[in-house]
Amino acid sequence: MDEPDPLTNRIPHDDWADQDLLTKGEAAERVAAEIDAVRAEIIGGMGGAEPTDSLQKRLEALQAAYRSLTGTD
Repeated sequence: MDEPDPLTNRIPHDDWADQDLLTKGEAAERVAAEIDAVRAEIIGGMGGAEPTDSLQKRLEALQAAYRSLTGTD
């Protein structure tokens, strides 16, 4: 049986061209905004208590992602 030609079964145009692709800078801006939101949630919900483990872990993960995106330590 003949194999189908992969080039004739292609999408008529590249579909990635229509997608919303982020630059590292744009992604870093979004992560920074999320860091600010989590910090505000920690401060607003503390009422003298320690932040919850899940919020603290989320903040640390976001900070690590931000450092990775920006190349800072």
